[in-house]
Amino acid sequence: MTETVGDYLLSRLRDWGVEQVFAYPGDGINGLVASFGKADNQPRFVQARHEEMAAFSAVGYAKFSGAVGVCMATSGPGAIHLLNGLYDAKLDHVPVVAIVGQTARTAMGGSYQQEVELQTLYRDVANEYCIEVNVAEQLPNALDRAFRVAQASRTPTALIIPADLQEEEYEPPQHAFKQMPSSPPGTAWPNPVPPEPALGEAADVLNAGEKVAILVGQGARRAAEEVRQVADVTGAGVAKALLGKDVLADDLPYVTGAIGLLGTRPSYEMMRDCDTLLIVGSNFPYSQFLPEYGQARAVQIDLDGRFIGMRYPTEVNLVGDAAATLRALLPKLQRTGNRSWREKIEKNVADWWETMDQQAAVDAKPVNPMRIVHELSRQIPGNAMVTADSGSSTNWYARNLRIRDGIRATLSGTLATMGPGVPYAIGAKFAYPDRPAIALVGDGAMQMNGLAELITIARYQGLWTDPRCIVCVFHNNDLNQVTWELRAMGGAPKFEESQSLPDVDYAGFARSVGLEGINVEEPGDLRSAWQSAFAADRPVVLDVRCDAEVPPIPPHATFEQMKSVTESVLKGDPEAFHLMFQGAKTKLQEFLPGRSR
Repeated sequence: MTETVGDYLLSRLRDWGVEQVFAYPGDGINGLVASFGKADNQPRFVQARHEEMAAFSAVGYAKFSGAVGVCMATSGPGAIHLLNGLYDAKLDHVPVVAIVGQTARTAMGGSYQQEVELQTLYRDVANEYCIEVNVAEQLPNALDRAFRVAQASRTPTALIIPADLQEEEYEPPQHAFKQMPSSPPGTAWPNPVPPEPALGEAADVLNAGEKVAILVGQGARRAAEEVRQVADVTGAGVAKALLGKDVLADDLPYVTGAIGLLGTRPSYEMMRDCDTLLIVGSNFPYSQFLPEYGQARAVQIDLDGRFIGMRYPTEVNLVGDAAATLRALLPKLQRTGNRSWREKIEKNVADWWETMDQQAAVDAKPVNPMRIVHELSRQIPGNAMVTADSGSSTNWYARNLRIRDGIRATLSGTLATMGPGVPYAIGAKFAYPDRPAIALVGDGAMQMNGLAELITIARYQGLWTDPRCIVCVFHNNDLNQVTWELRAMGGAPKFEESQSLPDVDYAGFARSVGLEGINVEEPGDLRSAWQSAFAADRPVVLDVRCDAEVPPIPPHATFEQMKSVTESVLKGDPEAFHLMFQGAKTKLQEFLPGRSR
């Protein structure tokens, strides 16, 4: 049988170890779809309900596996739909290869149906590598380079293949002028270490510090043990950017938790009071949550020199692999004998978790959303994978979820787009079908696209050796994060027409597509609901009616922000009295640790 360009493409994907392609069909990739059929669906064509969800699933797969995620879509509208997921990959530095169709070469330039100038469209999101393949001999080099650039730059790349070319006979590149060969898949990547003099300078800064703070991001994930050792030697506390939430376990007494607007009070206080800062693998952008300029001497370690020294006035910038660089730095560090700074941090962390326990126990109408994540922390398996969507539920994920060693967790960190929570979990399950996945999703994101992807979960659940895939919906009938932003930033009351959501029975929808659905309307039912979800023999939707008026007040809320919320009340916010009551009850727990409610 003649090997077509589409056939060769799938063969090369198999060589790269690709086991699934997250995709949606269309006539712009009919030749590729036919090749999947001839190849006995190897790699597997995982059909999402929408191309954007296919891209998100590929991102989720890449984030959890560390391998390149692959998504595919037709020309025109399909290629356009991929963009949001690809931008998510770009901004969070995740390797994804997008394969998209294009109108036939004979029709290009003729304003043909679904003809879009894809190279122009993808020029920004796939700026590191975007190529249109116009002859068969071009394909091996183009595909292999798309993978290698995605890996090397941790970015999305794009391969555009016209529809008619996909069905043509494949011809390999010749040993000839103006023909480009390629090499077999597989690359040995280095673990670069900065030069000795620079390591010595960094050690001098850290050794001189009396109050050392460490900030880790996702770039420190493979350096967890080294970060622990540095923290032990220097007596430092460790704060985590949201994308680095799973780098260190929250049961370590010196780990202060998340940093930033969704962060914790111990992280805020540590940055406020430190005299030395070590940033490892983080591009955390909000400098107002870092020490005051001139307050702290700082060292940064990052693999990518393009993103170093740009968030804080760092004195020493080390471009290198986080783990290898910290291992080289450790022998140069002097163990601090004064542990008073560390003891203060540990006390602040202990007090914070006590406060979180108390805030989660505050009564609400009907369920306190903090209690949802609080109860999850008590029951979550040690090998779980957690995804969080964007919205007010992200606050509770950031502050209340206690990560243990072995748990992986992620979200859309930089783009902060709504919608990836459920497809991320799907990608995670394809990366590790033997591990449970939990998606924490607001009802706004659930209505936006999560409901449809429950169909995808129902379709592919049989492939997962551990059937547990739990979608927990924070059901408050409100686009809650924006509601609170309106209140806190501009003093505006809630505008019902934009913020209120229609009521949906998410658990009922789950049951209608063959999944388990659990409705929770009383706080006392939460524990048994999570227990049932983790014991289920199929994916579960946990539909929890929670209080929209429990405020996501940052632990370092400014007077102006609190004043704006008050102004929104005075201007006639329809939930004014209740939200003030809930805010007062919740905030009170910070000042009365241990006091009964």
